[in-house]
This record gives sequence, C-alpha cells and structure tokens, in this order.
Amino acid sequence: MRDAQAHNKDVANYGLMIREGFGAVDIDLKPGDFEERGFDYGDHRRSFPALENKLYFNHGGQGVMAWGVLQAIAQTYIHLQNIGPFSQESNAWSMVLIQKLRNRMALELGVHPNTLTLTENVSAGCNIALWGMPWRSGDHILLSDCEHPSVVAVVQELQRRFGVRASTFNLVAALDRSNPTETLTQNLQPNTRLVVVSHVLWNTGHLLPLKALVTACQNFSEARQPVRVLVDGAQSVGMLPLDLQDLGADFYAFTSHKWWCGPEGVGGLYVSPQAMEELQPTFGGWRGITQDAQGQPTGWHRDGRRYEVATSPYPLYGGLLEALNHQARWGNASQRYERIRSLSQSLWQQLQGIEGITCIHPVPPKTGLVCFTLANRSPQSLVQYLEQRHIYLRTLANPSCARACTHYLNTEGEVNQLVAAIAEFMAAPPP
Repeated sequence: MRDAQAHNKDVANYGLMIREGFGAVDIDLKPGDFEERGFDYGDHRRSFPALENKLYFNHGGQGVMAWGVLQAIAQTYIHLQNIGPFSQESNAWSMVLIQKLRNRMALELGVHPNTLTLTENVSAGCNIALWGMPWRSGDHILLSDCEHPSVVAVVQELQRRFGVRASTFNLVAALDRSNPTETLTQNLQPNTRLVVVSHVLWNTGHLLPLKALVTACQNFSEARQPVRVLVDGAQSVGMLPLDLQDLGADFYAFTSHKWWCGPEGVGGLYVSPQAMEELQPTFGGWRGITQDAQGQPTGWHRDGRRYEVATSPYPLYGGLLEALNHQARWGNASQRYERIRSLSQSLWQQLQGIEGITCIHPVPPKTGLVCFTLANRSPQSLVQYLEQRHIYLRTLANPSCARACTHYLNTEGEVNQLVAAIAEFMAAPPP
C-alpha cells in the first residue's frame, strides 16, 4: 500500500486544477496539503447540505455531495457557456479536464491513467468488459451468487447470443467458513474464460479476499486460456484504500456517486494492460478512435480511451474532481476507512441487543454495509417508519433485509439514534 507521503507527492506532480478563469473551485494540491488543509470534522460535515436535516445511511446507494461539488458542476457549465459550448477553446478545455480526472482517479486507485476508461457507472463498465471479451461457444463464465442483477442479466444475454455457459458458486457460505478461495477453485472449469465477483458484496456487506481469488484464477492449472477476473467495485471504491495493480484483477468497474460522494453519471473501468490486448470495443465514437488528416477513422486508441464513445456531461467531471479533493482534506483513505469500519461495527454490535433483529454478517463487518433481517416484520415497513422520522436506509430483495451504510461522514451519535429508532419500531405492536 502506498503511504500518504507518496500519495501527496503524486498528486502534486499532476498539479491538478479545474479552475481556469472561473469560479472559486481550487483543487491545486501541493505536498502536505492533506495535513495543512485538514478540516475540522464538524466543519467538514457541515459542507454537505444533505446532512443538515436527516440521518443518512444510504451511502451505498447514493452518496451525498458537498457544497463545493455542486458549485463546481454549476461553475463548469457556466464557464463552458461563457467561452462557447462548442468552440475550439471549449473543446480543448474539456479534453484537459478529461485527462485531469483520469489522472486523479489513477492516484486514488494505484494504477496508470492509461488503464482507465471514463464511463457513466458500474453497469456501463461491466458491460464494456462483458461484451468485449472474445467469446466462443462453450466458454464458461463463473459468477458468485451475490452479483447485481444488472450483471446477471448481461451474462444471460451472452449465453443466448454466443452459446457460452454460466454457473454460480455459493460465496457467502464459503466466506462464513473462511474458505472462499478453495470454493472458487472447485468451481473453475478448463473452459472458464471469466470470473465475476464483487469486491464488497452489496447484499451482505462481506469483504472478499480479492487478491487471493485473483491469484487462484491466474494459477488454475487446468485452464485452456487465461481466466480473466471482472470485479464489481460499486461498494469498494471510496470505502477501501485500494491499489488495483497490486490486487491483480483484469477488470474493475466503479462509480462516482456512492462512497466517493460525487455526481451520478460518472464512473470508470480499469482494464489491465494484459486484458486490454484482447478486450475489443463494443460501442464506437470519436473519443475512442484515431483519425487521419481527413477525419476518417484509422483505428482505436491503444489505451483506456478506446472504450469511450463521445460527448459526455463534462461539468460532472469537474464535480468529481472536487469531490475527490474535498474528501482528501479530511484524513487519508486508510483513516476514512477505519472510521467507516468502526461505525459499522458499533452498529452491528448494538443491533445484537434488539430482539427480532438478526445481522446477516455473523461477525462484526469489515465494511460500511450492515444488512439485517427482522422477525415478523417486513424490511419495507421499517424503512418507511424510519423515513417518516428522517432516517434513511434501504431494503434488499435477496436476501430480504434492510441495509444501513455507515460513511466516515456519519457520527457515533447518529448510529445510536438509528439503533434507538429500530428498537422502538421492533418494540411496537405490529399494525
């Protein structure tokens, strides 16, 4: 894991700024800025307007944005209108902004910027990987039994179109028995071409030993071709300190609008250099191609741009840049993660004392997701009860449960209030 000093140095070397003659969004970081510009935690929380009038535990669905992020988006739109939304100046400015965001994401994820594709969300990133593989009839896809319906639906369509086969393995049971790598290996087949897993399981909160799982796929001795690994990073990016290059996955899809507290509509896909050699573009557009002097396509970019298409809402890119740098003003990734984990473990521990509540995770969680079932009550009724009291969490269908997500922006007092409200609900007679 890269230390904070090295991280600061890299940020400084990129010399990031989105402010070029407009607004007041200054994110030109210098060495030591994480310490020098460290916010008081109370001031930091107050910069998020959504936290002023509610207890928010839905960060795994959509995070909250700071005032500076909202201002960056608006100011970028205004700037583009001022210089001409389709002009040589605005086009050049937008291309610089795209590269600055790619660089900034790379710093967060421990990879080279050229390995990153800018997308809209996790589902878009997963689609790029799933549809771009060189499928042959009879190829095998192995998924965990906890993958998101968006991914499962695409795999079903791949089966129909290309004659590939797919199967699932029971990951949660393996995690609870502490042998997920063994279980994965037992389900690999000689014709397995792709394994699909989530780094953090969205419906249970389990944290996967991802590096060990990737290594097991790479070392599978019966494989007829490389076993690629696609990771759904919806619940990990922004929560965990990450070094994707060290983890070794071939594809890692992520989004801005959850734990990074950025705008919806911006995400990314990491593609390892080895996997990029065989992953073909599915959609094409001017951002992904090379052109000759007459503007005719001559091929695809040789880096992550090859999977990008065309015009995007570039002001959202400015918003995400500000979101990443705003988070960096309070602690580093490891410190924020430790706070997230401390709060979720406190919530998990307190829920043990409420009759009728059963946490799905059998031990204190290592992530910010706490999923629990209710005896003789529906999760939906609890969520409705809490929302009437301005406390926000969500339900899940499989397993049927409620899910609360603790962010570093939550407080211990908020966790206590949530627990008290759940206890009050469970103690009341059913309607």
